[in-house]
Amino acid sequence: MTMLQNDRYLRALRCQIVDRTPIWMMRQAGRYLPEYRALRAQAGSFMNLCQHPELTCEVTLQPLRRFPLDAAIIFSDILTIPDAMGLGLTFTAGEGPHFARPITSARDIQALPIPDPELELTYVMDAIRTTRRALQGQVPLIGFSGSPWTLATYMIEGGSSKTFSKIKKLMYAEPAQLHQLLAKLAQSVTLYLNAQIQAGAQSIMIFDTWGGLLSHESYRQFSLAYMQQIIDGLTRGNPDSTQITDYTPVTLFTKGGGLWLPQLAATGCDAIGVDWTVDLTQARATLAQVDKPIALQGNLDPAVLYATPDVIDQQVDKVLAEYGYGSGHVFNLGHGIMQDAPIEHVKHLVDTVQQKSKRYHQS
Repeated sequence: MTMLQNDRYLRALRCQIVDRTPIWMMRQAGRYLPEYRALRAQAGSFMNLCQHPELTCEVTLQPLRRFPLDAAIIFSDILTIPDAMGLGLTFTAGEGPHFARPITSARDIQALPIPDPELELTYVMDAIRTTRRALQGQVPLIGFSGSPWTLATYMIEGGSSKTFSKIKKLMYAEPAQLHQLLAKLAQSVTLYLNAQIQAGAQSIMIFDTWGGLLSHESYRQFSLAYMQQIIDGLTRGNPDSTQITDYTPVTLFTKGGGLWLPQLAATGCDAIGVDWTVDLTQARATLAQVDKPIALQGNLDPAVLYATPDVIDQQVDKVLAEYGYGSGHVFNLGHGIMQDAPIEHVKHLVDTVQQKSKRYHQS
């Protein structure tokens, strides 16, 4: 593979010295870009777009042509594993994901297969390989998966939910069944992410989108424990190598998980993504108490992109000042870009972070 030209993102995840704060954005490839909408229409469906590596590669690269970002994230969906398990995933405009065969019984859970990433999910691995070649070392490529808990919510609810009553009913009424499902998902995600690393992903992110729904004790049992299993099972390389690309860092992101930073850090992850409800000063002070350096990713409210450039400047200043001086910060949104975010505001954000963050890295 071509030598990596921009390693700021990987160095920041390892809390190593950088010249400015790196920036990438969750959902940076997506519906706010007209070139994405055109390609999505050409593909005919969202899953068609995801399952054709050349199209996936093109979508992944689209934001990099517009903005000087410090990382690419492979274009895919967190629900690829449940789909590969045979649940029949479709996406409906305005309604989001839907499973034709959701989990409704213990028998359904027992019947779930563990997908082989290079068979049932080979299109993701091919997309990573294709995209690594196309990037030519421009920036690192991020691979990802949903957390077992988050995947389970969709599999049991049948799609998106406002109440999450079905999975919470199972959690309290039949916890052993839910643990059986989560164990299968943890095994599947571990295989999936290791295959992504083998295919060329240079960093891994686990999206625990719905972990914040849980109580403190339930979070530890039904979400955190299974992310811990995944991290323990990942082949990440040598953290002591002088070559930054010899090790694959892992970022955990629990939306609404600001109360659990010490527990997340104890998993052995390299970085924690936080949403806009977290004070970065407090988060950094909390993580300073753990045994190893832990980076922070975040945490601008995506809605700030609707504001004027002056307000965006103020909010960027606030995020950078909250984290403060030194490395270990990856600038990102606290969740994904809104589909109607103005492109010129996204460009202003990226440029502003690059300009204003330099002063926080002067020796």
